[in-house]
Amino acid sequence: MAEQNKNQEIVILWQASCLTLTDEYTIAPEILKVHGSAIGTLGNFSASIGKAKSKKTFNVSAIVAAALMNGTVLQYAAELPGNKRKILYVDTEQSPYHCQKVMKRIVRMAGLPLDKHPGNLQFLALRKYTPEIRIAIVETAIYNTEGLGLVIIDGIRDMVYDINSPSEATKIVSKLMQWTDERQIHIHTILHQNKADENARGHIGTELNNKAETVLEVAKDKMNSNISSVQAVHIRAMDFEPFAFRINEDALPELVGGYVFEKGKGDSKTFDYSELKDEQHRQALEATFSESGSYGYGDLMKALKRGYASIGCVYGDSKVGKLKTFLENKRMIVKDTNRKYCFKPDYHY
Repeated sequence: MAEQNKNQEIVILWQASCLTLTDEYTIAPEILKVHGSAIGTLGNFSASIGKAKSKKTFNVSAIVAAALMNGTVLQYAAELPGNKRKILYVDTEQSPYHCQKVMKRIVRMAGLPLDKHPGNLQFLALRKYTPEIRIAIVETAIYNTEGLGLVIIDGIRDMVYDINSPSEATKIVSKLMQWTDERQIHIHTILHQNKADENARGHIGTELNNKAETVLEVAKDKMNSNISSVQAVHIRAMDFEPFAFRINEDALPELVGGYVFEKGKGDSKTFDYSELKDEQHRQALEATFSESGSYGYGDLMKALKRGYASIGCVYGDSKVGKLKTFLENKRMIVKDTNRKYCFKPDYHY
């Protein structure tokens, strides 16, 4: 009987998942923008990545402050519908004391009084719980908060036990897709980058890169650690011009006017590999594997140099090594049964 009921449920889900040309589907409302480019829509999720101390939480505080006032803070412009003005902020790392400091910062940035808790902000401190309890609490809050529009998960890494577990990564990212779709909300998550490169950490980072509608990178300026820059390393909408901020004397982030972003020098293009579009990677990889379907490590490095040089991107040994790691994390190249590297044309960028 249980098996029969399960089969009936699958049939119902199958029929409910069918789309037709004659049905009408609405465009997801855009609730977060930068310079007019949509970075967050209802029914989807996005992410911020950055190395330790890059001021990721300060940056996300600006997003929340903009949503609280339905206005603009730093370069984030928020426009939540009237029936979805509630915000849920989930912190998995900090103590209640430090969580309250984040709350106060958000409220000050929104220009609201500090002697009264905002009615449309719910803040959860989940540091002391296990990953499965954290997931259960967040899910309960999402499904029981009327008028919810935006959810922040500061520390998505703490929703899994093993950051490199494919099954756990798939499970939590599937939860993000389920929650955003069923509740028609937007979720923004925060995750650290690897110390050695610019990739989001672990298998969960790969899944976020593949499924998020926008991935923002927050990075400290190499010459001035007091300045952090924000750019989109992946965005479904039109890309936006990067911007930079510093922390002022009031301990609040403020824009840095006239900030000059570092560009490549010389005649050849020196784009960072994460800035390249899907079609550019595909063209380069097709050129890389035009002479052979698989390579050992050494031959792969040489082939990647040739392949990416063919689209105008000249990389040295160090850069091409990081490129290889990036391509593996994206599942654009994989190892075959002979432990040689192959191109995977059906990757999801």
